[in-house]
Amino acid sequence: MEVDSLWCVARHLRLTGRWRRLVFPAAVVLVITVGTTALIVATGDGDPAPAAGSGPVDSTGTASASAVEPSASQPGTTPAAPPTTAPAARTSTTTVGAAPARFTTLGPGAALPSGAQCATWVQAQPYNENKGVNRTANQTTGHHIGSDFFGGDDPRANSVIGLRVDGQFTGTTGQILRWAACKWGIDEDMVFAQAAIESWWRQDTMGDWSSDASRCAPNRGLGVDGKAGQCPESFGILQNRYPYEKSAWPGIASSTAMNADLAYAIWRVCFEGYEGWLNTVERGRDYAAGDAWGCFGRWFSGRWHTDAAEGYIGRVRDYLNQRIWTTANFQQP
Repeated sequence: MEVDSLWCVARHLRLTGRWRRLVFPAAVVLVITVGTTALIVATGDGDPAPAAGSGPVDSTGTASASAVEPSASQPGTTPAAPPTTAPAARTSTTTVGAAPARFTTLGPGAALPSGAQCATWVQAQPYNENKGVNRTANQTTGHHIGSDFFGGDDPRANSVIGLRVDGQFTGTTGQILRWAACKWGIDEDMVFAQAAIESWWRQDTMGDWSSDASRCAPNRGLGVDGKAGQCPESFGILQNRYPYEKSAWPGIASSTAMNADLAYAIWRVCFEGYEGWLNTVERGRDYAAGDAWGCFGRWFSGRWHTDAAEGYIGRVRDYLNQRIWTTANFQQP
């Protein structure tokens, strides 16, 4: 499998820089919040036809597709970013309408559906299992992460976002990813594409192998997982990284829902503008709320729109353009 030079650089930074994941459209659905009431308006119909796909990534994230720049109307493309200090995200307790045909990105400060509401919506639409290897993990729920999980500079990361993480959902792999997309207000196709880059939608994926025993998860010491003198730092469908997510153990490894729930909670913290520390380190531009793709790059590199982050964003966009999860060689029921 050949890779372009940019991806090689990004992969090298991922494996050696130890930056990644530091903790610190069917129908169009429009969510409008008026006071404390959330209204759902659904319009439109039809999906673009899938393009031919490419092979899976390995546990280090290596893939063969080339980066493709999306159109301005692509999911996750946002207008000029809001101020860094955005209104706090809120959880809507109002039960609203029928299940949306698809979940789209909700802006900073938007009322986010509860996990229970998202479960009801997601379970109303069948989604066949295409990753049979996940069946046990898909039926395993997660747990809370505590009140001080996030170590950034805005307390709302913990009080508004962190307290919502619980991994309390079971279903097929696609349903779990849709549930996380709904709960955290992110376009579901972006979630599908990123999970394909990270693990080919396999919860048993391990990566970011280390020879430092202090970075091994409990009962996953050096050599336990099949590589002599090494242990994996990253686990699951989104490759959550244990050394920075210790209070989320063992859920990030044992539960697909827990893994996805926490990954997109971290994305939402970034998207809300709660990570001002990104403006104190190496960056390609100034950090601000409302940049969905920028927060994908931060997941990979721990930095804001650097070359490594941009390379990763390009890979996810490419899988999104291909709708890789719909292709024949992606199906492993």
